[in-house]
Amino acid sequence: MAKIAMKFGGTSVADLDRIRNVAQLVKKEVDRGHQVAVVVSAMSGETNKLVGYINALSPHYDPREYDTVVAAGEQVTCGLLALALGAIGIPARSFLGWQIPIQTSAMHASARIEDIPPENLDACLASGKVAVVAGFQGVAEDNRVSTLGRGGSDTSAVAVAAAMKADRCDIYTDVDGVYTTDPRIASKARRMEKIAFEEMLEMASLGAKVLQTRSVEIAMQHRVPVRVLSTFDPDAGGTLLCDEEDIVEKKPVTGIAYSRDEAKISLMKIPDHPGIAAAIFGPLANAGINVDMIVQNISEDGKRTDLTFTCPRTELPRALKALEEAAPAIGYREITSDANVAKISIIGIGMRTHPGVAQTMFRTLSEKGINISVISTSEIKVSVLIAEEYVELAVRALHSAYELDVA
Repeated sequence: MAKIAMKFGGTSVADLDRIRNVAQLVKKEVDRGHQVAVVVSAMSGETNKLVGYINALSPHYDPREYDTVVAAGEQVTCGLLALALGAIGIPARSFLGWQIPIQTSAMHASARIEDIPPENLDACLASGKVAVVAGFQGVAEDNRVSTLGRGGSDTSAVAVAAAMKADRCDIYTDVDGVYTTDPRIASKARRMEKIAFEEMLEMASLGAKVLQTRSVEIAMQHRVPVRVLSTFDPDAGGTLLCDEEDIVEKKPVTGIAYSRDEAKISLMKIPDHPGIAAAIFGPLANAGINVDMIVQNISEDGKRTDLTFTCPRTELPRALKALEEAAPAIGYREITSDANVAKISIIGIGMRTHPGVAQTMFRTLSEKGINISVISTSEIKVSVLIAEEYVELAVRALHSAYELDVA
């Protein structure tokens, strides 16, 4: 007997017929003799509807009440799935976040999971029932309902799997696995049978929408094997997230990710002395701006230099406002911004042992006439900032250059 955690996203539980389909998938695992916990999202579109109600009533809302409202979507789904399982002879009970409890920080609307005591889940499974858990939610230290931010049901599922010491966590969604890049852009994109935790973490953080970044972090930290599967074609094979050691052939580049949600800000002629970076990024941090790629030019005279960085496009107005308010302390002579940029990234654990990977990227983009404005690297990825109009061309060219078109 194995312990299995299963997670179903909004499209998988979008209506009653799909909830019945999910119940059949859960029944298959129960019939195999496994103990099963299921984590569910709200029905497709429900969270957006609830957020719309909130914004219509109170644009400057209390985040604690926001959480109370938006958590209702998952409450409905987990109750309906428990009923659907009971209707086909599978004993089940629903759990809201506070009933397990999924203990979180008090950062409402973007809480982080701090602990999940396993006793209630274990007792449910030991009694022969399926535990149906509302994803995306928990209970904060102030004893109020909390939510984990968009995509938080993935995080809930992996955290529940870790708490119950599951043998596997299956994430069911509307795609049949993780692809080498977006198949809507590159028709020759291939589904990967396996991908290392570190690679998936980079892909998730760099624009791939298959899994939420925090869920991959938890899976990697607790070494929870995760499979990404299609609810509508569960026999397609899916993709397994696993340790690097479990992957025999380590290609230099595993996948190509991209993000259109980027904006570039440049500060011209800033003083080149200790403390200037703090004067720039301190106000941005205080304003809640997430800064990503950073490049600073070499100062020729040791007095003034230029600095460029990127942030999410939606945060550009707030970032500019914060910098303008801090202008006297920073001392820049000019500030420019560009919202028509995109980030393209190559990812692969094989980069550690294969030389010339970055050079191939730069050469390929150059041959296509694509200019690079910012470069950022880590041990297993290289990211570049380019004009947004070249995203699709760049993705297809790089996908071919690294022979990802070939199985």
